[in-house]
Amino acid sequence: MTAGSAPSPEAGSAAYVLAVADDAMVYAQRLGEWLTNAPQIEEDMALANVSLDLLGQARALYARVGELDGSGRGEDDYAMFRDERQWRNVHLVEQERGDFAREMARMLWFASYQHELYAAQLASSDPVVAGVAGKAAKEVRYHLDHARHWVLRLGDGTDESHRRMQAALEWAAPYVDELFDDHAAAVTAVEAGLVARLPSELREAAQGRVEAVVSEATLTMPDPPTWRSRGGRDGIHSRPMGYLLAELQHISRSHPGATW
Repeated sequence: MTAGSAPSPEAGSAAYVLAVADDAMVYAQRLGEWLTNAPQIEEDMALANVSLDLLGQARALYARVGELDGSGRGEDDYAMFRDERQWRNVHLVEQERGDFAREMARMLWFASYQHELYAAQLASSDPVVAGVAGKAAKEVRYHLDHARHWVLRLGDGTDESHRRMQAALEWAAPYVDELFDDHAAAVTAVEAGLVARLPSELREAAQGRVEAVVSEATLTMPDPPTWRSRGGRDGIHSRPMGYLLAELQHISRSHPGATW
C-alpha cells in the first residue's frame, strides 16, 4: 500500500474486527476486578461470567484478525504484546472501576451497543465474524438483562441508591458518543460487506433500550455532556489505560515464550 492510499478491504476489515475485540478484551479485564469486590457473592460470580463471555469474544476475534491482516499473529500476540497506542478500544471500557452503580451504567450502555453490533454482524460475509456474533448475541442478551435488573433496583430503591444511580448515568454520558462514531475501519468494513451497518446506525435502537430502562427506574437521562471522549479507535487513550495494560500484560511480558 502506497503512502496516502486507502486501506485494502482486508486491512480495513482486520482493523474493524480488532476494534471490536479490543473493546471486549479491555472490558473483560475491568469486570474481572469485581471478583471479591462485588456487593454480594452471587454478583462476584455473575460479573466474572460476563467477563469470561467478553474474553471469549475477544479470543475468537483476535485469531481472525491475524488471518485478515496476514500477520498470522494469535490471541496472545494481540492481547499481551501490544503497547497502549496500538489498542483500538473506546474510552468507556478502560475507565477505572468506580462504585457499583457506575459499573451498571457502563454495562447498560455497552451491552445495549453490543446487542445491536452483533445483530448487524450476523449476516457478515465473513463466516468467523458471523459465527462469533451468533454466540455473542445470546451472551449479550444476558448482560443487558443483568444491567437492567440492577439499574431498576438501584434507581427505584432508596434515596441513596437512586442518587448514586443517577450520578452513574451522568458519569457515563461523556463516553457514549464514541461507541457510535463512524471510524474509518468501520466504514471500510461496511463497504466490504463484513458488517451490515455503521456504528452511527446502531445508536437509535441502543439508546432506545437505555432510555426505556432509565425511565422504568424512575431516573432521567443526563443532559448532553459539555465534553466527550474521542480517539480510542486511533490509539489515543485516557490515563487509566496504561495501568490496565500493565496489570493485564505483566506475566506474559515478564516471561515471554513461557507456556502453562
